[in-house]
Amino acid sequence: MRGTAFMTAVQIEEETIPAAKLNSLTSSYFLPQIITTHSTLDIHSNSLSTTFYKTSLQATSKMRLPYAPSNPPPDADPSTTEIYARIAARRHPRPLIPLDLSLLHSPPVADGWNSFLGAIRSRTILPGALLELSVCRVAVLNGAVYEWNAHAPLALKDGVTADELRAVREVEATTTDAGKEALGRSVLSEVQRAVVRYTDEMTLRVRVEEETFERLRTVGLDEREIVELTTGVAAYNCVSRVLVALDVGENNGKEMKSVEELVASLSR
Repeated sequence: MRGTAFMTAVQIEEETIPAAKLNSLTSSYFLPQIITTHSTLDIHSNSLSTTFYKTSLQATSKMRLPYAPSNPPPDADPSTTEIYARIAARRHPRPLIPLDLSLLHSPPVADGWNSFLGAIRSRTILPGALLELSVCRVAVLNGAVYEWNAHAPLALKDGVTADELRAVREVEATTTDAGKEALGRSVLSEVQRAVVRYTDEMTLRVRVEEETFERLRTVGLDEREIVELTTGVAAYNCVSRVLVALDVGENNGKEMKSVEELVASLSR
């Protein structure tokens, strides 16, 4: 069952809202998340009224798992110590992040994760703005607050404008006709629209339409860039699912930072 994806415990109730009021919806309704092909929530944007399922926020304040130690335990074997060192080297000069400390309950998994994500983040040629745009879209679709709050600032730093980032957050899922129309009216460029639509179909349907795939070629992505976009979207779907399932950083139930907040934080 899908409601607002930040929920850890939800109650669902049906509520009909006049279409004229759609633009004034509060954060209790999360449009990109609820408009999916497989969703239990239906939106008919051309009708006089629109049916939503309203979810009540019930945030958790308790960690699901304690974090692993930030340094190898005294009794750690040499391979575990080496894994810690590799992850620390990729994060340097920053400390290990909460996601690392969650994964380090299984050092081999944390090691493979570090290698895979490290390659996607630092050894690819796909423009960073497109990668971060797709990551932010995955975060929106999956309700991954931690992922959005971490990667939306990176998108802005890589050249995604505030208006473009706002569109990534607000445009309905493009697995519906209404979503495709909304994407076409958005401020996003042709290549950004192609990336959003590809990301939506990979995330919500898994199977990608031929037209959607060919659009990536039409807007100028080469074979390597398409592979890197595909693996990036897949990887950050994995990231978002781990973040939400384990409630890493205790973000379930919290609001995603607004674009205005993100822009302000970067200008300080």
